Amino acid sequence: MKRRSILLLIVAVALAGTACSRSKESADLKKLSVDEVATRIAANDGKTFIFDNNPKGRYEKGHLPGAKWVDFKAVTASDLPADKSATLVFYCASEL
Repeated sequence: MKRRSILLLIVAVALAGTACSRSKESADLKKLSVDEVATRIAANDGKTFIFDNNPKGRYEKGHLPGAKWVDFKAVTASDLPADKSATLVFYCASEL
């Protein structure tokens, strides 16, 4: 389950980076590998924040360590850290 969650995370990050990279405002977006995200989570240095955008019920069943749930339709600035240099990782899963 943990490996699957991390794989879903990296896919979400990669897709978000690809979709957002078409925007003129996305120059600062970067892609992270599964290993890079796992290393950042393990470091627990207060500079990487993980956000789960799945439905609340799915989040409650399981999520990445330290992930905070946010409603993807209603993310606000107050949901995000004040540190503008922090790394924000958003992920979700989709089952067809």
